[in-house]
Amino acid sequence: MHRSVRFGFGFATLGLAAAGAMACETPSMVQVPDGGTATMDEMVTAQQDVREYVAAMEEYLACVNEEIDSAGDDAPEEYKALMVTRHNAAVSEMEAVAAAFNEQVRAYRAAHPEE
Repeated sequence: MHRSVRFGFGFATLGLAAAGAMACETPSMVQVPDGGTATMDEMVTAQQDVREYVAAMEEYLACVNEEIDSAGDDAPEEYKALMVTRHNAAVSEMEAVAAAFNEQVRAYRAAHPEE
């Protein structure tokens, strides 16, 4: 939430720029089970959840990129910076979710070597 305006433009400009950003909704985070104690069914469900999350996050990234493109060169630099920050945060989050899932797959395999 943006609590204060520290930029040289008015609330109306900020409001119009932020309104476009609100159209892009960040997908909900997925829960990755503990691979050391999870069942195969839980891991399979988690894999599907991660795939759906990544697909939704890719849609979110496309939306953010579209917002950046739509804003054009005349958009306030602060708005562009905010959207780039959102983009980069989404990519980092996706990478973290993928890494967490892969780590738990390794833990599952170590706990269930016979499967």
